[in-house]
Amino acid sequence: MEKIDYKRELKHLYKPSPHKIEFREVPEMNFLMIDGAGDPNTSIAYKEAIEALFGLSYSLKFMIKRGALGIDYGVMPLEGLWWVEDMSKFDENKKEDWKWTAMIMQPEMVTRDMVAIATKEVRKKKNPKALSKIRFEAFKEGKAVQTLHIGPFSEEGPIIKKVHNFITENGYKLHGKHHEIYLSDIRRAAPEKWKTIIRQPCY
Repeated sequence: MEKIDYKRELKHLYKPSPHKIEFREVPEMNFLMIDGAGDPNTSIAYKEAIEALFGLSYSLKFMIKRGALGIDYGVMPLEGLWWVEDMSKFDENKKEDWKWTAMIMQPEMVTRDMVAIATKEVRKKKNPKALSKIRFEAFKEGKAVQTLHIGPFSEEGPIIKKVHNFITENGYKLHGKHHEIYLSDIRRAAPEKWKTIIRQPCY
């Protein structure tokens, strides 16, 4: 059976250094996505979104592993797009005003038909509340800047500011939504060891 480690295959996107801020060209990839709004720390909708996204992602993984393709791979990490209507007023300390898209990247082999079949399986077994809110679509960021933050989410502010300054100092402008990729299982790892990719598209 073939095994694929997509975080290693895409290490330029999913394994950045905490000691560097770097430009990256982010290609079009397919994601399972759910949209919502509000503080992720207190929002029931956000918790339900994560449950549904991982439930469907694991169902797809096992479908592909057991099926004709016979490929085993690790489910990719949770990602989040965060924004407000006027991004010039985006404030890390006012999470209640945020809008968000929670999402998990899917391998190229995953098709819309597979997602439909897996959705039916998940609905029969667990039927998470947010399952019907999931959409499967392509997402492309293009040019972006990213780095790795190690520590609790509450300490991201200075790192985000450094990323934004790096963009403007190199003659570019911020574009699109604030993007975070959560590499750690926060239920098990200590906050000081949480690893989060901070990414900001630019042009």
